[in-house]
Formats: sequence, C-alpha cells, structure tokens
Amino acid sequence: MILCCGEALVDMIPTPTDSGRDGFVPHSGGAVFNTAIALGRLGVQTGMLTGLSTDMFGQQLTDALQASHVDTSHVVTSDRPTTLAFVRLQNGHATYNFFDENSAGRMLAADDLPALSGEVSSLYFGGISLASEPCATTYATLLRREGTDRAVMLDPNIRPQFIRDIDRYRARLDQMLALTDILKVSDEDLNWILPAPLALSDKVKLMLEKGPGVVILTRGGDGATGYLADGTEVTVPATRVNIVDTVGAGDTFNAGVLAKLSDLGALRKSRLNHLPADVLEQALAHGARVAAVTVSRAGANPPWADEL
Repeated sequence: MILCCGEALVDMIPTPTDSGRDGFVPHSGGAVFNTAIALGRLGVQTGMLTGLSTDMFGQQLTDALQASHVDTSHVVTSDRPTTLAFVRLQNGHATYNFFDENSAGRMLAADDLPALSGEVSSLYFGGISLASEPCATTYATLLRREGTDRAVMLDPNIRPQFIRDIDRYRARLDQMLALTDILKVSDEDLNWILPAPLALSDKVKLMLEKGPGVVILTRGGDGATGYLADGTEVTVPATRVNIVDTVGAGDTFNAGVLAKLSDLGALRKSRLNHLPADVLEQALAHGARVAAVTVSRAGANPPWADEL
C-alpha cells in the first residue's frame, strides 16, 4: 500500500446563484488528497493518513476517498473543523483565503499517529501540510519513525505564504530529504529552496546530495526531467491536450509516476537507489499521460484506469 500523508481540505469555489450573486460550492481537495484519489482511481492499493473532522465537510472528504477506493483506516478523526479554502477568481487567476486555525488537519499531533502495518510499503508526503505547524512536525516525525525501510516520495509544492519561519522550514525539509527516495520539484520550488544564482541542473545535483536517489524536475508544458544519482538524465515531453484547468495537474502526475513504479516492481527503497533509466522514463511518461487527462477537464478530476 502507498500511504499518502498530508492535507485534505475543502475548496469553496465561487458559483453564480439564481439571484445573480456568487455563492460558494464545496469541492474536496488538497494536494495530498488529490494524489491519493488519483492513485486509487488508477487501481493502486492506496491509503491516506490525515486529520479529518467529524463535521459535514470531513464526511464529504471521507466519502470522496472511499468512492475512489482509498483506504481510510489511517485517518485520524476529531471534532475540530475542516480546513476551508475560499477561492477568488480575478482575471482568470485564483487567490485563496484559508480558514485553517485549530483545524482537524493542521492540529494533527505526533501522539495521534497510528501504527503502520507491514502492508504499508511506501509513503508519500507533500503540500501545505509540510509547512503548517504543528502538523508539519508531525509528518516529519512520521517519516523518521516509518521511512527507514519504506520507499518515500516527497513533493514540497512550496507555498511561501504558509511558511512562517523559513529557517525552521528549511531545516525540517533537509531532515526529511535525508530519508526521501524520490523528490519531485517544479523549477519554482527548486529556485525557492536553493535561491543561489546557479543553473537548475546544478541545483538538482545539490538536492541529490541531500539524500534522494531520484529527483524529478517538472516544467509544466515543457515536460519533466528525471535525474539519477549516477548523473543519468531522462526527459519526457508533456502530453499535448486542450487545457481546461490545471488544478491538480502536479498531484496527478505524482500519482502516475508512483503507479507505474509500483506496477514495475521498482517502488522499493533498494531499487530506487539504483533505478534503471528506462524504468524512470516509463514512470515519467505515465505521469505525463495521467496528468494530461486531468488538465483536459475542469477541477482536480483524475482519470480512472480504464480512461487511459
């Protein structure tokens, strides 16, 4: 089982009402939630570890996970509220107002963490849950406790507005990278993590030195490049489609990569340190193919396996 560890929240999307004014419609979301949903729909044995509320929005998130065949036995429930992200659209660009104080997800503590069985073979971390305290420390604790023998993928998906203490965030990220096997970053992520005036390829080499055996650099419509510790580089183009909505594209790409690595028997710590270039290429191509379906339709709506 691939266990996705991180945020699940509700995006409140503005929608016209009969009165002419906008109302807000709740849509299930969150970067880690989206990846879990995509993996479940691709037929991969998947679970999610997060903090969910017992309120109506928490039930909506639980129902959505289960409808996409995501195991929820590792979910920690509480009567704290669900994180809400109210979206405002201006000139085609989205801005967010988050209501996250004392939420079920953000307040997840190390003492809340369930024991993981041997069924959990891989861990996935990412999103704003790596920046928001105290849950960020909780997920770092989980990785230290459970990541030694399990394959680990991490996508920091940097959102500077969530990072209150930059030095603390960087130190925690470095600790997590030491146990990470696959690091996925965008060029924007990489330039934030390493702001020095270096070429992206040089920054990737520095990230490889921090621990990962594979670094995947995505560049939107320009495709993705995978870098291995031995210096091998593999590049795949983005799959060309008519883009409707890019929400969840990176999250779905991650799911496609993990799904293909799992299918090829390569999602193991021992293999990821010496991954063949052709296996990495297949994984990246599958990630691009899966993400292409998501961006071709509205919302973070990953494809089911039979849609591929």
